Amino acid sequence: MRAPVMAAPTIRAYALDPVDERRALVEGLLAPHASISPKYFYDARGGDLFASICRLPEYYPTRVEAAILERHRLALRDVVGTRKELVDLGAGDCAKAPRWFDLFAPTRYVAVDIARDTLARALPALAARYPAVDMHGIAVDFSRGLDIARDLRGSAATFVYPGSSIGNFAPQDAFALLRSIRAHCVVAGSGLLIGVDTKKDPARLVAAYDDADGVTAAFDRNVLLHVNRILGTRFDPEAFAHVARYDETHSRIEMHLEARVRQAVVIDGATRTFEHGERIHTENSYKYALEEFGAMLAHAGFGGVRVFQDDERDFAVYYAA
Repeated sequence: MRAPVMAAPTIRAYALDPVDERRALVEGLLAPHASISPKYFYDARGGDLFASICRLPEYYPTRVEAAILERHRLALRDVVGTRKELVDLGAGDCAKAPRWFDLFAPTRYVAVDIARDTLARALPALAARYPAVDMHGIAVDFSRGLDIARDLRGSAATFVYPGSSIGNFAPQDAFALLRSIRAHCVVAGSGLLIGVDTKKDPARLVAAYDDADGVTAAFDRNVLLHVNRILGTRFDPEAFAHVARYDETHSRIEMHLEARVRQAVVIDGATRTFEHGERIHTENSYKYALEEFGAMLAHAGFGGVRVFQDDERDFAVYYAA
């Protein structure tokens, strides 16, 4: 019998208001404490650099999460179930999708990411490898809220959010995202599989975000080239140093770009002077104790929380029904 052949992948793009996006970017750069949203890391070169970061010896989250999923694959399959719709949040180039397919044998795969072009390249190649899986892409900035119910089939769905990307959200925003995911889990058997980085020695955390080879530094500075293309600015990435620090009070890694020299940059017609040592904040990555994140899931409306870890307790994978 011939295997069923599904239709070509479809992609729905939820358009952002370019005027609002530009205004927010400009306001962040002109603010007394300048900042750039981490979503601007991920142009084509930024995506390639992040893939390189994930292979670095210092950057343990990707490696340890993969080991947890492999070690506990049978238990995960039992608690998550198979033959459901699988919603991959922050899918990017869909490189992790084969792992989900092998584990959970989904009937449909929904890749959600801000980068439409990346999805458009990745999904056809994935569909060629897995012709029996119906595939759909959603291009949306879900950091502004998740509302994709019309793109789902209304059957049991497993949401996956790996890589501790939830750590890029401030706790109140992380909670809001969890609540919105829970609102999509309306059919029995639905749930969320999510990777979360844990609190540990600050020196190890800083090393993971400031590697010896300077790959993360290149990734951080590349955001300025992306901003240049969007705003027509003339930031010189080499005039900024990459800085990673751990904020013990808030349990988060902070990434900044620090001006090496005094410099003036014209931003949307306004001149902003960055003094020597002044910083542009580019990212936070919050770390959680086990009970902290478990409580956040429960408060967001999930139940039956299970936690899977490595022996060193460096990382946690939660399943919340």
